[in-house]
Amino acid sequence: MADVVSRRTFLIGAAAAFVARAARGQEPPADTAHGPTMSGPMDGTAYLPIVLPAKAQGAAPLTQEERDDLEHKLKCQCGCVLDIYTCRTTDFTCPVSPAMHRDVLTLASTGYDGREILIAFQAVYGERVLMAPVKEGFNLVGYALPFILIAGGGIAVFRWVRKRSAGPVVPVAAGPVSAASADEMARIEAAVRNDE
Repeated sequence: MADVVSRRTFLIGAAAAFVARAARGQEPPADTAHGPTMSGPMDGTAYLPIVLPAKAQGAAPLTQEERDDLEHKLKCQCGCVLDIYTCRTTDFTCPVSPAMHRDVLTLASTGYDGREILIAFQAVYGERVLMAPVKEGFNLVGYALPFILIAGGGIAVFRWVRKRSAGPVVPVAAGPVSAASADEMARIEAAVRNDE
């Protein structure tokens, strides 16, 4: 809902790549007839090495589970929309995700913990390297807005249903209401006594 690429951005990028390829006179790949591919264009030059000095008193080494969880939080920069772990374990033609994986291993072995590794990647690549935006500043609106809209919609539906189930509103006659005369009251009382 994700740094998740929106459908519009993805389609615009795919269309731009198609136009650029056509302008160079190249034949589009066969799979573009059915729409853009999941992985997008691979860009091996997108890798930027992350080099930090070893920490003297570093954190305990990451377990494989912690490392895999960390790699699920980092987006591969090859042009696909996958995280490092998924890209390197499913697309064996990607040159970027294995290099980013090596950086994670190197940083973890030199005493950096998961949070520090995320910060190092973000310092080199920017926030676009994260699979989800940082929960601070204006990004909080993106996290909170769906819940606010759902709650507001629920309240509106509740009020509408309650108003509809209250029954029809009987209009009150406008104008002065006259009191029943003594003669009318006597007839009403006689009718009630006769019914008993």
